[in-house]
Amino acid sequence: MATRRTFIGGAGGIGAATFLGHSAAARTTAVSALDAAPAAEAVNAQSAARDSIRAVNAAMRTNYAALKADLVKNLGPVIVVQNDAKGGTFTLVHEGKRYVEHPVAEEFELAKSIAHVPLGVYSTVAEYLSDKVPNVSNADRIDAHDLDMVAMTGPGTDAWTTPLQAFADTLTTAKDNLAAAKLPQALHNSCAKILDEALTFIADAIRTRAFDIASFQVFAARVYPAIRVNMQYAAEAQISGVQRLCRKWRTQIGEAAWADLYTVVLSIWTTSVLNQAEIIIRPMMNQKKVDTHLIDIPTAQLPSDPIGVALDNLARIVQDNIAAELVFVSDLKVADALKGKQDLLSDEILKQLGTPVSGTAGTAGTAGAATGVAFRTAGRAKCPVNHSVSI
Repeated sequence: MATRRTFIGGAGGIGAATFLGHSAAARTTAVSALDAAPAAEAVNAQSAARDSIRAVNAAMRTNYAALKADLVKNLGPVIVVQNDAKGGTFTLVHEGKRYVEHPVAEEFELAKSIAHVPLGVYSTVAEYLSDKVPNVSNADRIDAHDLDMVAMTGPGTDAWTTPLQAFADTLTTAKDNLAAAKLPQALHNSCAKILDEALTFIADAIRTRAFDIASFQVFAARVYPAIRVNMQYAAEAQISGVQRLCRKWRTQIGEAAWADLYTVVLSIWTTSVLNQAEIIIRPMMNQKKVDTHLIDIPTAQLPSDPIGVALDNLARIVQDNIAAELVFVSDLKVADALKGKQDLLSDEILKQLGTPVSGTAGTAGTAGAATGVAFRTAGRAKCPVNHSVSI
């Protein structure tokens, strides 16, 4: 009859050791599981508790989004400006209706088109430049690292000649048709000058298979006076067109509604300071409210639904204006931050970093005053590279 001793003996030393080891491990695992159960429960309880806290913010955001969606339908009057090559698309939203117009005369687009010729040449040849800053008059204004990134191919190839010649063909066609466009004489002359100089520069570059920063700058300097003429015509066309449209819409909606007008300008970063549409519309708005009611929204590119983006942002601004005065009634500085562009934590972060806190929302009564004209002209208005004011 098999006994415990014979069973162990029959199993062999290794087998017995393994069997007994498994039994001991099982007992240890069971004890460990009993010990781990309370710890796991504590972790689960903590996780559930934290999830319940997160749920508060999720519920707030749901309610916030619902209010915003309803408010979008009730906004007005609002003018939404979409800047484009034709001087802009302007949309008036009022009493549930939308009125869309393109008020700027065609001279705006034509003048700017030819004024962009030097930029077109530059865009074609820039990656083939030398990545070394040459000894030119404005060498200190050329960021060496930026140049290195732009001049990604370098001058060791003449692959640029084909696209540059293609651009020259486009310029030649424009030059041949310039008279038929029947532009004002001064604008015709300036366009002809720009086209002629560009075609000469391109022909010389292709013939010699060479160009550089210095030679391009000589070309650019020769056409600059003509570019200024084109800029004059473009500005005149835009001013007259936008002013005429604003006067029309002001009459249409009445003085009382116009006094509460919001204007939302969708721009890109490079034109979000002293934006052309803002400059023209600003003096035509209610001057007591213009700093808070003229809103610039910089975008990387024109959104697929520009009106939707504009109204969505404006709804958030409007509801935050009221929320600020209800939620932060005991701290007007924080209330001003909620009504403006300042992050609510900014002052606290600056304080903890030991950075002086100045020029914050405490100096402003409203969103626009906090980050409006003064900020646009004193802060973002300066180019981050050469610190010159954008125009």
